[in-house]
Amino acid sequence: MSCVICDIRKEKRFCPAVHGRICPQCCGEQREVTLDCPSDCPYLRQAREHEKPRPADQFDPAALYLHVEVSDQFTYEHEHLLMGLTYALAQAAHADRSLNDRDLIAALSSLCKRYERLANSGLHYDQPLTSAAQHTAAAQVEEMLKEYRALEQKQLGYSTLRDSNVLKALVFLVRLGYGRTSGRPKSRAFIDFLFAQFPEKSALAAPQEAGSRIIVP
Repeated sequence: MSCVICDIRKEKRFCPAVHGRICPQCCGEQREVTLDCPSDCPYLRQAREHEKPRPADQFDPAALYLHVEVSDQFTYEHEHLLMGLTYALAQAAHADRSLNDRDLIAALSSLCKRYERLANSGLHYDQPLTSAAQHTAAAQVEEMLKEYRALEQKQLGYSTLRDSNVLKALVFLVRLGYGRTSGRPKSRAFIDFLFAQFPEKSALAAPQEAGSRIIVP
């Protein structure tokens, strides 16, 4: 039997993405490129275990917002904010299984531009997003920020969360996303990392109930 993708080489493994048997070469070349590989695929998991971190020169410095300093002290002092935003991303991905890493990173990058403009000039700016799924993910993060400010207002009588701090938190998550994704078009490695922090069974729990965890890139 030949591979159902190339129809040339001999098939040697079952591919759940095509529901057929394929050759190792097509598996390696098309994995998360043209194939929507499910997270429980043993060959995907094996590849991730042996995948080396991408070198720094593969990243666009502008995309990582290297001019924005995110110190260890900031992550410590804003642990609950970061946990809440991470929860919001996981919740968005649980709600829409078509989302991939690129969608989440695009949504976060759009929000970074918005809050950078707010922090520097007070002007509102919305970066165009290419899909409804990205809009939904960005809206989920915005809703979490709204709830965070409302909770502060209720507990303290005022909100301490500044736009500049929101920007730093979003930049932290953008860098985390780039650090976790494989970079392939259909990669969901970053999303699977988020799911490990907030499994679907806890997706309806309040962030503070999900455990006081901070994830450092």
